[in-house]
Amino acid sequence: MEIEKLYEMLKKSQEEKGYFFNKDKERVFDLLESLVINKERYGYMACPCRLASGDREQDKDIICPCVYRTPDVEEYGSCYCNLYVSAEWNEGKISHDYVPERRPPENIVF
Repeated sequence: MEIEKLYEMLKKSQEEKGYFFNKDKERVFDLLESLVINKERYGYMACPCRLASGDREQDKDIICPCVYRTPDVEEYGSCYCNLYVSAEWNEGKISHDYVPERRPPENIVF
């Protein structure tokens, strides 16, 4: 899938839900490219900032948008990889604090 098309499709569908792409478009496009690579590699868009196992069931919590996005954005204004952010985060109205990993250790593949 062309990255620009993916960007436009996700932008429209996620902004309706109150999630915005990071204003750093270069970072966003790098992350989207990684999502596409993971889709080709695994058959699903696993979060590019985490190690996927290749087992869809084991990785279902990190299929983008991951299940951690909502609590991350609510608490920090950004998801773990900074792909999705709040409007306030993009506008610089809240600090850009480090978002800690919420994925339970037993789900992390090494």
